[in-house]
Amino acid sequence: MPSRVDLADLTPPIALGPLDGRYRPVVAPLVDHLSEAALNRARLHVEVEWLIHLTTGGVLPGAPTLSTAEVAYLRGVVDSFGSAEIAELAEIERETLHDVKAVEYFLKRRLAAAPDALGETVLPDVTEIVHIFCTSEDINNLSYALTVRSAVGQVWLPAAHTVADAVADLARVNAAVPMLARTHGQPATPVTLGKELAVLAHRLRRQLRRIESAEFLGKINGATGTYGAHAISVPGADWETVAREFVTGLGLTWNPLTTQIESHDWQAELYADVARFNRVLHNLATDVWTYISLGYFKQRLSAQGSTGSSTMPHKVNPIRFENAEANLEISCALLDTLGSTLVTSRLQRDLTDSTTQRNIGVAFGHSLLALDNVRRGLAGLDVDAEAMARDLDGNWEVLGEAVQSAMRAAAVAGAEGMADPYERLKELTRGRRVDRAAMREFIGGLGLPDDVAHRLLDLTPGSYTGLAQRLVDHLA
Repeated sequence: MPSRVDLADLTPPIALGPLDGRYRPVVAPLVDHLSEAALNRARLHVEVEWLIHLTTGGVLPGAPTLSTAEVAYLRGVVDSFGSAEIAELAEIERETLHDVKAVEYFLKRRLAAAPDALGETVLPDVTEIVHIFCTSEDINNLSYALTVRSAVGQVWLPAAHTVADAVADLARVNAAVPMLARTHGQPATPVTLGKELAVLAHRLRRQLRRIESAEFLGKINGATGTYGAHAISVPGADWETVAREFVTGLGLTWNPLTTQIESHDWQAELYADVARFNRVLHNLATDVWTYISLGYFKQRLSAQGSTGSSTMPHKVNPIRFENAEANLEISCALLDTLGSTLVTSRLQRDLTDSTTQRNIGVAFGHSLLALDNVRRGLAGLDVDAEAMARDLDGNWEVLGEAVQSAMRAAAVAGAEGMADPYERLKELTRGRRVDRAAMREFIGGLGLPDDVAHRLLDLTPGSYTGLAQRLVDHLA
C-alpha cells in the first residue's frame, strides 16, 4: 500500500494558518510591515541609522565621517533587502542561533563588500561600530515600533476608515427611514435606520481618533537602561541627548526610563484601542445580521460573492458579517493577550515578549480580514423600507410612551383627568397588540386638551421618531 504524501514536504509549502492560506490576498498588505522579513528589514534599518548617527554626529572620537555616497550605500542596503537577502540572513541565523546577531553580521558583510560598489571607502573600517553599545532589545524595540506604526498607519487605519465611512454614508442615506426599535429584543420607541447606523459610525470614528493619536515609544540605552557601556567607553558624550535625538529622528517618542527592554506600555494601549474598535465593529456586524434576519436589509447575491446554501438554494446567508464576527473575536483574543503579557517583564528582562510580539501580525491580520468582510457585506445590502413600515404598522402599542408622556405634561400644565397615565397605558398595551383604531379610540377618550389630542391622533409609529433624522447630522 503506497504511503500517504507528507504535505509538509510539498513545494511551495502548504500554509498552516488561514491568513497565509485562503485569506492571503486580503492580508497581504500587512506582510510588508509585520512579517518576520519586515521585522528583519526594520532591524537592519535601525542598525544602519545607528551607525550613521554615531559616525556623522562626531559622537565617537576617532571615528571617520561618512561621505554622502557612503551614507547612500548604507541606506541602499536596507532598500534593496529582498528575497535573496532574506535567504542569506536566514542562513546566517542558522549559524548564530540569534536573530539580531544575524542582522549585525549581515550588515558587516555589506560593509566589507562596500569597495566593490564605492571604490575607495572607509566603510570596511567601521565594522566594529555596528551594534556598538546595543543590546538586542535596543534594536528590537525600535524595529517593532517602526513596523507596527507603519502597519497601522499605512494598512489598518485606511481599511478601518473605509468601513467607518461606509457606515456613515449608509446612515446619511437612510437618516429619515423609520424603523421599529427593539430594546431587549422587544418592540420599542421607533427610531430611524440612519440614526442607529450613525451611532455605530460615531463609535467607530471615536476609536479611530484614539488610535491615530497613539504614541510609539523607543529607547536605545543598553543592557539595563543605564548607558553603562556608553558612559564608561566614551565619557565625554551626552548619551541621553544622543539617544533621544536618534529615537526621535526615527519618528518615535523617546522613552527615557527603561530596564533592558522598552516597557511596551504603548503597545498595550494601542492594542486595547484596536480591540475596542474591533468590538464596536463586532456590534455592527451582529446588528446588521439581525436586521437581515428581520428583512430590513436584503442581500444582493452577486455582491456577496457566494453560494447561499449548499442544499437550500433560496438562501443568501449573511456570511460576510458572520466571518467578520469570528475574525474580530480571534483578533481581540490575541490583542488582549499581547496587551496583558507585554506590560510585565521579570526584573530587568525576560523573553516572554519575544514570542508574544511575533503574533502582532496575526492579530492585525484577523482584524483586517474582518474589515474586508464588513466592507463587502455593507456594499451588498439594499434597504427594504417597506418591510420596516409593515413592522411599524403592526406595533401601534409603541405609541404608549408618547401618550403617557403627553398626559403627564398636560397635567403639569393644569389639565384635569390626567392621573395615572403609566398605569392606564399599561392596561391598554402590556402583553397585547394594539392597532390604529384601538389607539385612536383610547387617545380620544382621555379628555386631553385639543392641541395635545390632535398631535397624538396624527401620530403614527412611522412618524414617532423624534429628532432621529436630525441627529445623523452630528456625523462630520
